[in-house]
Amino acid sequence: MAEMNKTALLVGAGDAIGAAVARRFSAGGYSVCIARRDPAKSGALVEELTRAGRKVHAFAVDARRETEVQELCERVEREVGPIEVCLFNAGSNVKKDLHETSEKLFFKAWELACMAGFLVGREATRHMLRHGSGTMLFTGATASVRGGSGFAAFASAKFGLRAVAQAMARELGPKNIHVAHLLIDAGVDSPAIHQRMADRGIDASEIAPDSLTKTSSIAEAYWFVHQQSRDGWSHELDLRPSVEKW
Repeated sequence: MAEMNKTALLVGAGDAIGAAVARRFSAGGYSVCIARRDPAKSGALVEELTRAGRKVHAFAVDARRETEVQELCERVEREVGPIEVCLFNAGSNVKKDLHETSEKLFFKAWELACMAGFLVGREATRHMLRHGSGTMLFTGATASVRGGSGFAAFASAKFGLRAVAQAMARELGPKNIHVAHLLIDAGVDSPAIHQRMADRGIDASEIAPDSLTKTSSIAEAYWFVHQQSRDGWSHELDLRPSVEKW
C-alpha cells in the first residue's frame, strides 16, 4: 500500500479521544477521516490539521444505521484511500438508577455503544480483508469489565462491545486483521469531565496532577497497538493513571 494512501477512519470521533487520535495518526502520515453524526462539530479540528499540512476529511454518519455505515466505508475507499485502520469510539455513558432506566434508554445505550460497533467493525474489516491487512480498534471503559451502580444500561452495552471485539479478533486475526480493545479505566482529561467535576463543586486546582488520563496518552496507546508486529499482537490494553483504584 502506498504511503500516500494510508487511511485511518475514526467513527464516533468527538473532541476528546477522537480528536487526539486524529492528530496522532495524521502526524504519522495517515489521511484521517473523521466520522460523526454532525461533521460540522469537527470544523475546528479539520482547520487545525489542514493548516499543519495534514490530510483530513470529515464525514457524516449515524453509526447505528447499517446503510450509512456501509456507504461511509465505500465512500472513504473511493474518495480517500484504502482503510488501513479504523477506530470505533462512539459510546453512551449514561448513569441512571435502575428503576429509572427505561426500556428506551437501555436500548439506545446498547444500540450506540454495542450494535454500532459491530456494524462499523464488520464493514471496515470487510474492506481490510480485500486489502489483505488492517487494524480494527475499539474504545472500552471501566464499564466494559465492571458494572457499577447506576450503569446497568451503559455497562451491558460496553460488556457487549468487548465480546464483539473478542469474537472478531479470534475470527479475523488469522486473516491478518488486528483487532484490539483499549480499556480506559480512568477519567479522561477532557472538557466534559472538568464540567462534571465543576458541577460537583470540584475546582480544577483540586485535581491532582496526572490523576486523569490525557487524550494524547490514549492516542499514543492506539498508535502503539497499530504498530505492533503480527507475531506479538495485543488484543486488550488497559490504561489508568497511577493513582486510580482498581
